Amino acid sequence: MKVLNLTHKSRKKRALKIRKKLKSLNKIRLVVHKTSRHIYAQIISSNHFSVLVTASTLEKNINKNLGYTGNKISSEIVGKIIAQRALKKGIIKVSFDRSGFKYHGRIESLANSARKYGLQF
Repeated sequence: MKVLNLTHKSRKKRALKIRKKLKSLNKIRLVVHKTSRHIYAQIISSNHFSVLVTASTLEKNINKNLGYTGNKISSEIVGKIIAQRALKKGIIKVSFDRSGFKYHGRIESLANSARKYGLQF
């Protein structure tokens, strides 16, 4: 079995705690995941089985305008696009699942951008 470093263990522990709380609420979730190079956002239904809306820096229409996709500017664009796509589908209220990542930097800028463009959480 692979040995995880302390940072990864801490993030996994936070993620489990957050997801346990969100599962009890039984609401639609905005799930965010990041790597050093990309950021991904998905809106998952309240039954936790189907993805309703998705956006990431891997998409060609987002990626072609950016030189580097691992910064706050790219996460703001992903937040804007996920909010616009969600509003088209009639999704307004979501619960924010940050996947155990600390709420600062790219995660914070994505959340603020999604709020700015109409999502409520």
